[in-house]
Amino acid sequence: MADPRVLTAVPDLADPSLVLLTVEEAARRLRIGRTTCFKLVLAGEIESVTVGRLRRVPTEALPAYVTQLRRQPAEAA
Repeated sequence: MADPRVLTAVPDLADPSLVLLTVEEAARRLRIGRTTCFKLVLAGEIESVTVGRLRRVPTEALPAYVTQLRRQPAEAA
């Protein structure tokens, strides 16, 4: 018998019906840390909006951020 304390329903992060993501969801999609994502949001590098007292990241802000990263000149190693 399954342990009832184990979460069985994990939200699909690729759900196309989502318009706004939490910062944590955005971090998971970008495969970066939560703290790093919060820093990027607070610095304005990743677009975000406030809904009441909540901070949310529009789904289209993630591809825009990646495009911005790809356009930056590569730093010399």
